[in-house]
Amino acid sequence: YFCFFFFSRSSAKFAAPLGCLVSRQKHTLPDLPYDYGALEPHINAEIMQLHHSKHHATYVNNLNVTEEKYKEALAKGDVTTQVSLQPALRFNGGGHINHTIFWTNLSPDGGGEPKGELMEAIKRDFGSFANFKEKLTAVSVGVQGSGWGWLGYNKEQGRLQIAACANQDPLQGTTGLIPLLGIDVWEHAYYLQYKNVRPDYLKAIWNVINWENVSSRYATCKK
Repeated sequence: YFCFFFFSRSSAKFAAPLGCLVSRQKHTLPDLPYDYGALEPHINAEIMQLHHSKHHATYVNNLNVTEEKYKEALAKGDVTTQVSLQPALRFNGGGHINHTIFWTNLSPDGGGEPKGELMEAIKRDFGSFANFKEKLTAVSVGVQGSGWGWLGYNKEQGRLQIAACANQDPLQGTTGLIPLLGIDVWEHAYYLQYKNVRPDYLKAIWNVINWENVSSRYATCKK
């Protein structure tokens, strides 16, 4: 027997077989740290409300349903069903993880440039902040269909890296990079305001990037 953990905030203690799933609290939609209209004019209130209360909420609900089905399959020893549920766990679990990071990466008091250790690391690994910004924007623009552009930390190499993930694939779970800054380039993140012009959305989002949050994530993952 083994205990199945998926993107949860559970403690490191291992419970008896299935115990973690029986006692696990359901995932919940996190509150935004600001009002829906707080990021205007860069991201309008209608987009934020739909994105948070509809799209993210759907990932949370579907993740809970899928985990219940997985728990049942695990209890029955039904490996076929466990395997068949993996895509739904990846998609909805990733959607929950990614958006939970995304909301905190944004702030009405954001924009500008990072300071301190994060800025020094950006200069070291990308040459300059302008070069980093250009590269992350280009990677995000270039995502085919739906997905995310990321700034991540490679713990093994001790350096920052830029990456793109398709759909809702979570950065750490699929690449090993620790997520610092994620840019959602699904159309639901910008279409109501920017139509199909993704580059305009990406130009605007730099005005609300919460560098304090990104710097805090960088400091934490370096420990």
